[in-house]
Amino acid sequence: MDTSKTSGRSIVASRSLRQVMRKHPLFFFFFMAYAFSWIISLPYVLSVWRILPGDYTNVFALKQWVGPALAAIIMTSIIEGKAGVRRLRNRIRQWRAGWQWYLFILLGIPALLLLGIMLQPGMLASFHGLTPVLLVSYPVYFVVVFFAGGLPEEIGWRGFALPRMQPRYGPLKGTLLLGVLWGFWHLLYFLTPDHAGGPGTSFSTFLTNFSIFLLMVIALAIIFTWVFNHTQGSIFIAGLLHASIDTPQLVWIPLFLAVTETSLNLAILIVFGVLALLIVILTRGRLGYQPSQDRNGREQEGHQAEAPGGKAEQPLLVHTLKENSSDARHG
Repeated sequence: MDTSKTSGRSIVASRSLRQVMRKHPLFFFFFMAYAFSWIISLPYVLSVWRILPGDYTNVFALKQWVGPALAAIIMTSIIEGKAGVRRLRNRIRQWRAGWQWYLFILLGIPALLLLGIMLQPGMLASFHGLTPVLLVSYPVYFVVVFFAGGLPEEIGWRGFALPRMQPRYGPLKGTLLLGVLWGFWHLLYFLTPDHAGGPGTSFSTFLTNFSIFLLMVIALAIIFTWVFNHTQGSIFIAGLLHASIDTPQLVWIPLFLAVTETSLNLAILIVFGVLALLIVILTRGRLGYQPSQDRNGREQEGHQAEAPGGKAEQPLLVHTLKENSSDARHG
């Protein structure tokens, strides 16, 4: 057997696959984000349904890092090389933003979520008060949620996908599409108690819970894009926003005895749905994104697909960050 010919064919096949992945970066990103996360989550789901013996909770907790984050890193490396991965890392470290964004994310978001819960009938009557331990533990919960869920998800959704979807589809359509794909990424998890699923859950309950959740995620995607476009594409800020939505859910559920998965998601949908609608109206669907970004992004995608050897002449991310910086100055 001629090993040199076999090796040569393998190299050609590898290069061909990379070229295809460069031409269709979003497809392969979402394919890997779903596949990696669902594969690592499947043992936990099967164990919940008593099909597979054992406890796979710790493995299940890695789904954000193994899914969206890893997919983003792999695709960035294929498209932009080491320089692209370095830029992605720098955006994770990019913490500088106006104080108003920190105020909105760290205080405004939890306050809106609490308001959404309190607006529902019977919730105030079921409230049994804050405890000093709960107040002290909130920052600890926040840090854990940030590193375990918020940051790794945002490396994928806002770190890789959004900068490519806005130029290609426009800010509003791109965000709505991302919201749908982001929401359906959670579909498997509604078969577990983590999302009010598992054995004994009726299909109607499953359908109701997921439908409300999907609408909620789409509304949140609009808010995420608006913040993203005003903070120079910071993944760190997006991770904080994600943690500010998830952490209160962990902390406040025990405070309201009447809160369920459905009522909690409904609360988020009500307040953040209204906020998302206001953002769309006030920004006329631009979500803080400049029209010139669409033209630059489309031109850049062509450069990435046509560049010799598969290397981009100038990464799309450069255009995105430049335009987002301009948008942040002009409002």
